[in-house]
Amino acid sequence: QVQLVESGGGLVQAGDSLRLSCAATGRTSSGYAMGWFRQVPGKERECVGAISWSGGRRYYADSVEGRFTISRDNAKSTVYLQMNSLKPEDTAVYYCAAVATGQFNWVPTSLYQFAYWGQGTQVTVSS
Repeated sequence: QVQLVESGGGLVQAGDSLRLSCAATGRTSSGYAMGWFRQVPGKERECVGAISWSGGRRYYADSVEGRFTISRDNAKSTVYLQMNSLKPEDTAVYYCAAVATGQFNWVPTSLYQFAYWGQGTQVTVSS
């Protein structure tokens, strides 16, 4: 079992930056692929970024490519989402997710592939 706790959300203006953090506790000795998702009311949770266990492979949604960067520090069991040039349409609840894997370079991108979820952190971008 792994528990995920997100932090770093808040209210910012368009063009600003935020960095989200997700700390994993519990059985973190195993390898986990990680992802960041976001959700707005009435829509399915979407993957904005995902990273392999090794950290060597990453995925980004087209809507955030070039603005968001996902990274991880396995020694700290933490994954980050650096969000730059934020837009009002980035407003959502952001969730961290994890799935155990034995594959160093696998990057899951569907919410159905992830087994563990954080509680979410609100990001609001004003225009």
